[in-house]
Amino acid sequence: MNSRKKVPMRKCVATGEMRPKKELVRIVRSKEGEVSIDLTGKKSGRGAYLSKEKEAVQLAKKRNILSKQLETQVDDAIYDELNDLIEKESRLS
Repeated sequence: MNSRKKVPMRKCVATGEMRPKKELVRIVRSKEGEVSIDLTGKKSGRGAYLSKEKEAVQLAKKRNILSKQLETQVDDAIYDELNDLIEKESRLS
């Protein structure tokens, strides 16, 4: 029997790369229109996945990709929070 688990893959909205879900961070828009970072990957709402790389965050901000994907305005604070998250994770590894 094949006992290997299937690794869930998701596409980064900035780079277009397919990656394992754990290598990406989910940004979600709730029904109320609030945009937040979903570290659990389970919050309800419209979601978009972004690679945990500074270049992907900068590209998403420059091209306004998250606003288009989530169909709402994304505040600069979300991008700052993403950059902080990436910095923390890179220090830990």
